[in-house]
Amino acid sequence: MKRTTKVQLDNPQAMHAGKSLRHGSMTFNVVNTVLLVIFTLIIVIPVWNIVISSFASTQSLSEGGFVFWPKALSLDNYRSVLQDNQLWRALLISVLKTAIGVVAHTLFCAIFAYPLSKAYLKGRKLYSAMGIITMFFSGGMIPTYLLIKSLGLLDSFWVYIIPALFSYYDVIILMNFFRQVPASLEESAKIDGASEWRIFRSVILPLSKPALATIALFHGVAQWNDFMTTKLYITNENLYPLQMRLYDIIVRSQAASDMGNVGQIVLDTTSRGVRLATIMITIAPILVLYPFVQRYFVGGTMLGAVKG
Repeated sequence: MKRTTKVQLDNPQAMHAGKSLRHGSMTFNVVNTVLLVIFTLIIVIPVWNIVISSFASTQSLSEGGFVFWPKALSLDNYRSVLQDNQLWRALLISVLKTAIGVVAHTLFCAIFAYPLSKAYLKGRKLYSAMGIITMFFSGGMIPTYLLIKSLGLLDSFWVYIIPALFSYYDVIILMNFFRQVPASLEESAKIDGASEWRIFRSVILPLSKPALATIALFHGVAQWNDFMTTKLYITNENLYPLQMRLYDIIVRSQAASDMGNVGQIVLDTTSRGVRLATIMITIAPILVLYPFVQRYFVGGTMLGAVKG
């Protein structure tokens, strides 16, 4: 240390360069912090405004002008949404299609990705090329509709599950993660007489929880927010998920508002209040679930992207 200090004292140019480096690093950190704070506020303030506005009374919403806190709070917006008789059935459909879809999609992609992660698989490049093509090209809306119809999936619960089983993007993440599992573990299992299926089930899957949790979160959010599948393929209202039912509530409240008889259709609310409450009901399950899988999400995405 003394020797370094002596060298620096003997060399004024080195001292000047060191001060410039420290000054530049400090400036970089300050600018980064300010930009991140501004960026965070840009995201947080509108979200907070939506949350608090959904609890605002009709008079407060009509007067407007508040950002952080309204003059009066009320649960009328949520009561007007939750009084719909079909809402709870729609919630059950959403939960079922999300739970079944996540389990089926994650297992299907994992089963597809495991052999593709092995260099000795014959035709691996061909299968990979076919998978990549599906990432950029699709049959289009009308051919897809005709395919769904020919499979007998119109007005069926399974239209939410079967067409969404495969995603090559998710396969790539799992495939890259499986490649990082030490080959010695598989060789030890083979020496003990384990089959490929037993290795996949007892060795690979337990070691791949971060990647599996990432895929489950990706697909869970997609399934929960999916609206177009119902719009295109479902006419039976008993199979409507939460998003479609809430869409109907918003349309009805907007129509009632346009006709000037809001109070006869819903409680003492405005169409804007109904929309805000609908947004909160829709995103609440994801907000509750996300903190529990966030650590798997970050780790799985980074590990899967290393060799992508």
